Amino acid sequence: MPRTPPAPPGGGNAVDRQLTAALFVLCMVAVIVGVDVFFFRSHLWLRLLVNVGTVLAFAAFGLRFLKHP
Repeated sequence: MPRTPPAPPGGGNAVDRQLTAALFVLCMVAVIVGVDVFFFRSHLWLRLLVNVGTVLAFAAFGLRFLKHP
């Protein structure tokens, strides 16, 4: 039985990249909604600032660690 060669490091196919991006966005949405509901329910402007900061933090993490070669 022939063996499938391992995927090249840092490679991956389009489905893997799409799945990673979908999970990343889903995690970001869950964090934003959770922080909104549990901490800043009645503070509109503070909630908006924290949401923007959370998106920027996720973007920085994504650009740093999930950048494709």
